[in-house]
Formats: sequence, C-alpha cells, structure tokens
Amino acid sequence: MVALNQRAYELVGKIEENLEKLQVSCLEVAGGGKLLDFGVQAAGGHQEGIELAEVCLSGLGTVQIEEGTLGDVEWPYVSVKTNHPLEACLFSQYAGWQIQTDDYFAMGSGPMRAAYAGEPLFEKYPCDEKANSVVGILESSRLPDGKVFEFLANKMGIEPKDIVLLVASVTSLAGNVQVVARSLETAMHKLYELGFDLHRIHSGTGIAPLAAPATDNLAGIGKTNDAILYGGKVTFEMTGDDESIAKIGPKIPSVSSSSYGKPFVEVFHEFDDDFYKIDPMLFSPAEVTIHNEKTGSVHSFGSVNEDVLKISFGLN
Repeated sequence: MVALNQRAYELVGKIEENLEKLQVSCLEVAGGGKLLDFGVQAAGGHQEGIELAEVCLSGLGTVQIEEGTLGDVEWPYVSVKTNHPLEACLFSQYAGWQIQTDDYFAMGSGPMRAAYAGEPLFEKYPCDEKANSVVGILESSRLPDGKVFEFLANKMGIEPKDIVLLVASVTSLAGNVQVVARSLETAMHKLYELGFDLHRIHSGTGIAPLAAPATDNLAGIGKTNDAILYGGKVTFEMTGDDESIAKIGPKIPSVSSSSYGKPFVEVFHEFDDDFYKIDPMLFSPAEVTIHNEKTGSVHSFGSVNEDVLKISFGLN
C-alpha cells in the first residue's frame, strides 16, 4: 500500500490546484511549514468539509453528503466508505494525538499520527509509516503558529517545513462535516478498545446526520457527538466465527454505555466539564450491523434515537 502521508499529500496538492474554487486559505507560517485553513478564519463549506475528511482518511475512503430524513423533516447526512478501515480510520482519521504547546491546544488526526506512532494503538497494530513530509489535521478554533510546527517536527524527527497542517473549527461548516464523517471510525475504535481483532474487518460504511453548525465550541462538540452517538449507523463486512460477533456485538453501540440517553452537552456537565471523565464506551455509533462473509450471517445491534437527536438539533 502506498504510504498514508504520501496519499494525503497528493490530495493536498489537488486542493491547492483548486483553491480559487474552494473557500480555503493556504498560508505560510514563520518557522513552520504549510497551513491550510478550512474553517477558522476561512469560510469553509460542505465541499471543503468533504475534502478535509478525505485527507483525514489518507485518501483511502470516500465521503459524501446525502439526503435523508430526521423524523418527518428532510435532513442531510454524511456518509463514509472504505475498504481499508484499519488504515483509513485508526491509523489516520482517529483524533488520538493531543497537540499542546504553551499557548495552543488541538486534537490531532491524519496520517502524521502514523508517522509518529506514539499511541498505544500502534503497539498492538504496528504501522511501518516512513515519511519525509507529513500531513495532519487539527480541530481547533485557532490557527497554529511556528511553535506547533516545531513541536510536531521534534516528535517525528523531521523539519517543520516538511509538515502540512489542515485546520478547521467544529463551529465551521467544513469542521462540522469532517467530524460527523467519523461514524465508522468511532465503531472501529470501540472494537479496538474491546479487544476485537481488527484484521477481521475487510470494509465498512457509516452514515450520520449533519447538524447545523453551532455558535460556540462546546455546542459544536455536543451536536457532532450526538449525530454519531444517537444517529450514526455503521455496517461492517468481516470474516471469522459468528459466536465472537454475537458476544461482542451488544457492547459496540453507544447504548451499551451508562452515560447513554442524554444530549452530549448534558453528559459533559455531569462530569464536571471534563471530557476524559466520561465513560469512553459512550463514543460509538447508535447502530452497528455486521455481515459475516464467511457464514453469510447478519448481526445487528443498537438503534437510532431520534428523540435525543431532535433535542440536540433543536427540532423538539
């Protein structure tokens, strides 16, 4: 397989070729590399969110906005598909790297994580990602400065000039799309946390409703989480025995968590506004269906909760 960062870098090049058609700003950072603003100071938009999400998947998945319904209301949904779920979702898309300097914080995702390989995930699933240039995605309401590039360069053993960062706030249209495009990734990460053998999974699709962007970060985080926790639907194609699927299946969807049943913002406040005190088992899609290619069996777990979605999205 072509290196993840190389694939992402090629997608960035295509974005740069079409900047006049996109609401994206390409900036040079003193003491750093290249910065693409998808939704901090730049306007961003739904198409920009699709482009951002596909870079986040290292080009190993496709993202689309599809029409659907929420109750009796016409509603847009974000779908994601990949034949490389481990590499696309967990080696690249998962926001597993906390990027922090003296005065900056962001959650980092994208294939730069595979180049760093500093998370426990990469101990269990080694990824031999060697890259001279890396691509990362930051979820933040601020643009990074040269110190952030230097921080990342030191971690990965490269020069700051060899780093490309794509940034969007969750309150922007683009940031909203790229976060909701993580329905499949959350199911993959849940299976990882449950100790399931991820090599059994051959392909996956996910879909979740796209809420209107929020006016502040907490509300944005709440809506995008609720979109997946209560509206996300994921389907896996995998192999192996049915017994292990039947045993682990009920633990995958968000309903398996004791924190399930309320809009995410309410749960956040119940845990003293500390994201890391929340039950990690909550972060998964509402519904998961598994097709066993070996036996032909279909297993389904969980279900969409439109009542909570309507409260979160302001439809009640």
